[in-house]
Amino acid sequence: MTHVDPAGSCVTLREHATRGGTKLAHAELNSEATLNSVSLEMIQILQPALERWRADDSVSAVLITGAGDRAFSAGGDIQALYRAMVANHEAGVTVDEYPFQFFEQEYRLDYLIHNFSKPLICVGHAIVMGGGLGIFSGARFRVVSEKCRIAFPEVSIGLFPDAGGTWMLRNLVPGIAAFIGMTGSSVNAADALASGIATHHTRLDARGDILTVLTRLDLGGDADTDSSMIDAALSALPAAPLPAGEFAILSREFDLSGSYAEVAGRIEEYAGASEWAQRGIATMQHGCATSVGIVIEQLRRSPALDMADCFRMEMDVASHCALFSEFTEGIRALIIEKDNQPRWRHASIAELDEAQVLAHFEPAWPENPLADLALM
Repeated sequence: MTHVDPAGSCVTLREHATRGGTKLAHAELNSEATLNSVSLEMIQILQPALERWRADDSVSAVLITGAGDRAFSAGGDIQALYRAMVANHEAGVTVDEYPFQFFEQEYRLDYLIHNFSKPLICVGHAIVMGGGLGIFSGARFRVVSEKCRIAFPEVSIGLFPDAGGTWMLRNLVPGIAAFIGMTGSSVNAADALASGIATHHTRLDARGDILTVLTRLDLGGDADTDSSMIDAALSALPAAPLPAGEFAILSREFDLSGSYAEVAGRIEEYAGASEWAQRGIATMQHGCATSVGIVIEQLRRSPALDMADCFRMEMDVASHCALFSEFTEGIRALIIEKDNQPRWRHASIAELDEAQVLAHFEPAWPENPLADLALM
């Protein structure tokens, strides 16, 4: 085993010899105190490591895991974003570029993971949300445990499903994409596997065996052959009984036409169908109406976009979220002051201003910072 990480790093980087004579590279998110929240520092370690491993012919595959039992990653580093956005709002001009640097570099990392040329395995063993889901969803092999909880919870804080959330929702059946995107509802392991959000599963207490299983493979550096071996090995992992799925109540199709209130009303038609659905509807109704509108626009626009375009759209929307007030207010109420009383600009989806939602999709830059993504 080769250690390549600095001591005390928020990401632990290692390389392990495989039976086939190549190396398995391993990155572990290592910030348990923040539930492995994705910080700019973490991104700036992962990006060059993945680029180095992609170019290294001795590395045949990459494994990404999260430290601790509670979370693979609970999202992005919201508090750092909040401090920078508040400083900008108070100054009336941009005095701290952190939010824009964070979004650009996070989306570049996620795009790299989605398009990684070698087998990349991600183990989302417990909480996988927001920015953590951005990393997880881009991996070729996505392993969950019976305790996994996957979600884009941004409707509660005035953001939207970003970090590749547009691409992920675009590739789910419309009824599922609309419900989990607009309500922020958690997806359990059974539904993750059935919908394709996850590809494999194992017992929570057995996830540590994945590294050993992978290093015992005859990985030789041919991506297709190695992927077949990895797929078979992950399929043979010990598994635990999974919770009952929740998606069965959802229709496959979903009508996105009409006003935002009319679209939200179709989600509200699931009221009483299950406790899971009821919780999701309540979250949507008490969450940020602007976020709900943004999700509806994401879903409407995404079928016409390729992956790079999806990330570029997210860069514009996220930049506007950082400039407008809803995102900071949501963080204040739920994370900073924790009074759980956000003062949203619109009290309900029925009062939502379409023009204000559409403003988030206007170009935020003379040239989008991710204009070169398709060339990477």
